[in-house]
Amino acid sequence: MWEKSAEIQRFVFARRFAKIAAELMGVDAVRIYHDQALFKEPGGGITPWHQDQIYWPVDTDNFITMWMPLVPVSEDVGSMNFANGSHKFGYISKLAISDESQKTLGQYIEAKGLEVENYGALAAGDATWHYGWTLHSAPGNPTNTMREVMTVIYYADGAKVIEPDTNARKKDLQKWLPGLAPGDLAASKLNPIVYKKDV
Repeated sequence: MWEKSAEIQRFVFARRFAKIAAELMGVDAVRIYHDQALFKEPGGGITPWHQDQIYWPVDTDNFITMWMPLVPVSEDVGSMNFANGSHKFGYISKLAISDESQKTLGQYIEAKGLEVENYGALAAGDATWHYGWTLHSAPGNPTNTMREVMTVIYYADGAKVIEPDTNARKKDLQKWLPGLAPGDLAASKLNPIVYKKDV
């Protein structure tokens, strides 16, 4: 989205957001992977359990996503559901977002005894943050208003591109890391450094 609007670019490249990402990951510099507008229409269904990082052909676990509503999110809609501590297990399943991922990963969460947390109602400008390997899902939207959310995905500077082992990762390599090949620094024109700790 940041390529389409100077206003959105200021939001996505905001140093204050990127600084939080760097501090949460414990790194000195972060790059943008990509941003995304996630608008869930009135009556929209659930977003099934999944791990974001199965889509990303980059060799670091230091990926984090900021999920920020642009409008108030009521208790009826809520924020995302997170399986607390699930990021510590790393890669769990190659399942893409689907009914099957909802069932299979839901069973995994139950078998592991992981606590599921939802932060409920959020104001516009509040944010949740989750690692790339965190199992998460989102409730449906039973209201008559659009749930408007922006996300920004950050990763640690210095990471490299890996050989994509799925079609999803091949597509991501072409779309979000254009012109790069396995072994290259993950630093295309679409992945600028947006925060670097002052030395």
